[in-house]
Order: sequence, then structure tokens, then C-alpha cells
Amino acid sequence: MKNLLQRQYEMEERFLSPYATKSKESKGREIQENDDGLRTCFQRDRDRILHCKAFRRLKHKTQVFLSPEGDHYRTRLTHTLEVAQIARTIARALSLNEDLAEAISLGHDLGHTPYGHAGERVLDKFTDFTHNAQSLRMVDVLEKDGSGMNLSFEVRDGILNHTSRGNPSTLEGHVVAWSDRIAYINHDIDDALRGGVLKEKDIPKQYIKIFGDTHAKRINSMILDIVNYSFEKNHAEPSEEFKKHIGGLRDFMFEKVYTSSAAKEEEQKAMDLIEYLYNYYLKNHSKIPKNIMQLDATIEQKICDTISMMSDQYAARVFAEIAVPKNWDKL
Repeated sequence: MKNLLQRQYEMEERFLSPYATKSKESKGREIQENDDGLRTCFQRDRDRILHCKAFRRLKHKTQVFLSPEGDHYRTRLTHTLEVAQIARTIARALSLNEDLAEAISLGHDLGHTPYGHAGERVLDKFTDFTHNAQSLRMVDVLEKDGSGMNLSFEVRDGILNHTSRGNPSTLEGHVVAWSDRIAYINHDIDDALRGGVLKEKDIPKQYIKIFGDTHAKRINSMILDIVNYSFEKNHAEPSEEFKKHIGGLRDFMFEKVYTSSAAKEEEQKAMDLIEYLYNYYLKNHSKIPKNIMQLDATIEQKICDTISMMSDQYAARVFAEIAVPKNWDKL
């Protein structure tokens, strides 16, 4: 039977853009592995991420609203899935490597702290902590009981460089970086409208004019702009006009939702909780899980590893066990 992996390589050569990242040309893994005769390296990376523990924990990590009561608010997991969907749509339209874009998307937030960016800001007070670097550490070191997942260079590079400060080495990495922004700006508007934090009339008219007046229209217009501006070119980004307005809409969200809205009223409590846990582990090294204590890292990094591997609920339970007095029961 013909090697199915070779058939995949041939299809990529035939159908992908000359600017796409071909699986056969990957820079490889730190530890070389034999192929399985079926999946490309990026397909295998996608599957490893999808089945890892860190990916499953995303369902209990905050996106914007802390422990929302409603069933329809986003979590870090649903955000990740929306990023992957947008990235695949753009990658397909530009004839880029969809599997690489999907793998980066699924892994880009694995290192996020409990309570989202609030937790990230706390850890950054004590160490040079960023969720993208921690996401890379999650796939390189922390998963699989300290052995990591041995992902390919291109996926690791995309995970590390998905933020606005990054500069991915592949067009697929750039696609994910923009897909992340498109996803969170638009689904956070949707959640803010659902939660009564925003009203439709609050959205500035210039953004409704350029992007549209519904969730679907806004996402579609941003995707179409990237595709039209980048088609058959060696870049993957919005036009300068859309960049400016996406940035403006993001600034609007920071002003009205991310930093000063009712959705953030409980955020200081979450930050205090994370700070308490950090200082507790700093004074009580023996309470850090043994598998983390065995790693070759500073104690500060080990504390960040411990906390970043917690879901919102688990962090709250650990805090309660440490800080809340238990009822006395005589023997």
C-alpha cells in the first residue's frame, strides 16, 4: 500500500502556496522521531495538544468573566476553539498549512494562569512571567510528567510568538496571532453584551460602519480583509486601515470592559488569591508538588509552574485548604 504520509507531502506541494510551511520541510523536533506513515508532524502535534491534560484544564480557566453563572459565556477552552476555527478559515483561503495553524491555535494558551490575565499580572509582579512563554514551557517541559511533548519547531515558535510582541517565523504563526485578536475582541463583545456590561449603542459607530453590526459580520469582515490583503503575498495580516480600527476596537474594550466594568469587580479578589498562593509556596517549598520540585528551574519558576497548572476552581480549593480554618472535630 502506498505510504499515506508521502501522499500528504505530495498534496501539500501541489496545492499549498509557495509561502506556506510544508510539513516535509519542518525544522523538526528536539528529539528526532520516526514518522507513523499516516500523519504529518503538524498533525501529530495537533493531536498531542488536543489530548494533553493542559488542554482539558482550559475549560475551567477564565476568559473575561470570572466563574460566570450562565452556560454561554466563553472560557479559555472555547476561546481556543474559536481561534482555531478562524485560523483554519484564513489558512485555507490563503492556501497555507491548516494543520500547522490549528496546532498553534490549540496550544497558544496552555500556560495561562487561573483567572486569566489577572493571574498573569500577579505572577509578572514577582517574575518575568508571560502566558505565551509559559505555554511553551507547558509543551516543552511540564506535560507528560516533566518529559514534555517534543513538538516541532514551527508549532513551538507559533505558540511563543502569538502575542502582539511576537514575530512568528511562519505565515501560519502570523495567522494565529491575528486570529487570536479577532476571536477575543469579538467574543468578548458578545459576552459583554450578554452580561449587560455593554449595550449595542455603546459600540462606537465607526467600528459598526467598517466591521458590521453583528458578531458574525464583524468576524467575517476581519477575516475577509486579511484574505484579500494577503492573498498570494508573503504576509498574513490585515490592511493598514483594518489594523488601525482593530486596534481602536481593542482599546475601546480595554476602556469599557477589560479594566473598568462590572465584569471586573471580583478581579482584585482573584489577584489577591494568586498572590497569596505565590507567597505561600515561596515560604513553603515542601508544598510544591514533587514532580515540579524535581525540575531544573529556579524556585520562582517552579511556583509559577505550580500555579499556572491550576484551574480557577482548583486554585480556589487550594487557597481554602491553606487559608480557611477547618471546623474542629474531637477524636
